[in-house]
Amino acid sequence: MYTITDLYDLDHTIAAEYLSKFTYPWEALKGIKEFILEAGPTLGDDYEEISEHVWVHKSAKVAPTAYLGAPCIIGPDTEVRHGAFIRGSALVGADCVVGNSVELKNVILFDHVQTPHYNYVGDSILGYYSHMGAGSITSNVKSDKKLVVVHDTDDSKIETGIKKIGAMLGDYVEVGCNAVLNPGTVIGRHSNIYPTSCVRGVVPENSIWKVSGAVISKEEHISE
Repeated sequence: MYTITDLYDLDHTIAAEYLSKFTYPWEALKGIKEFILEAGPTLGDDYEEISEHVWVHKSAKVAPTAYLGAPCIIGPDTEVRHGAFIRGSALVGADCVVGNSVELKNVILFDHVQTPHYNYVGDSILGYYSHMGAGSITSNVKSDKKLVVVHDTDDSKIETGIKKIGAMLGDYVEVGCNAVLNPGTVIGRHSNIYPTSCVRGVVPENSIWKVSGAVISKEEHISE
């Protein structure tokens, strides 16, 4: 439930060929910068290289107060709002929103992703039509600075061998306001995270994570 094919429809990102080389999404984090540097010059006339290694589609709207650090790609019809801070190594897809005081670093945002208000998204991959509620963040480094371990639903552990991993959000994931996604969080497609939650481990697809940490299927929720 946490492989790339489990989480993402690769038809909705220009990184499809790159991502298809890996089994687990966190394996792709290390090479995002190099992928952008290779892909940028091949994007065609619809993109402008507005500064070195910063490619912006001509239909995108970038506020004058936004910072676009290299390398990055901003896709068609995407809106980068006032005060956004893209530190670099960020691939932002088509029709996305990067909002006020949002910080992106070493990320892939599929098409139609929204990070509209006060979000930090680092070392993460956000799937098609996923949405980060206001103030929700990805925590990408453990407090003890040890390598990140992904905790599966059966209490088994997946050793990643990586120090910095934020969250892997599947397609159509909804993250509530002020939620914290701890390092190595993986959220399956069509799942919802309640506002103010502190999330850890793997959340199955079509599930709801409640503030208490209880996880129920959406079918259970409907029957309640």
